[in-house]
Amino acid sequence: MKKTVITKLSLILLIFMMLTLASCMEKDPWSDAIYTSDTEMGEGSKTVSVEVVVGENKITFILHTDADTLGEALIENKLIEGEDSQYGIYIKKVNGILADYDKNGAYWGFYDHNGEYLMSGVDTTPITDGDHFKLVYEK
Repeated sequence: MKKTVITKLSLILLIFMMLTLASCMEKDPWSDAIYTSDTEMGEGSKTVSVEVVVGENKITFILHTDADTLGEALIENKLIEGEDSQYGIYIKKVNGILADYDKNGAYWGFYDHNGEYLMSGVDTTPITDGDHFKLVYEK
């Protein structure tokens, strides 16, 4: 009888531990991505590339646009979503991938073609033909 009770308690404990572990595991951010391979889109006289990096995975968007700023080009192609702030647009989603700082400390870092962290926002960064930028999911 004691063996049966111990076995049942052990099974309940094992199930509880498995459920706890499963709830702690983060899902792969790419599971929410709209595009999963390099994509070319838009129309316009300027061509700008934007590399989106999440962990070991990355894809590049080639944008054709007449926009004056990178933010305009990204918004017109529905590649970013965010909130307006006193500093400009605060990017929450890139390519459908959410970076939720309040939940897990994740945010979208903005870099130039040399890998330099940019202190300007996408909505104030002017673009010219041939520019290259990176948006990196960071914690």
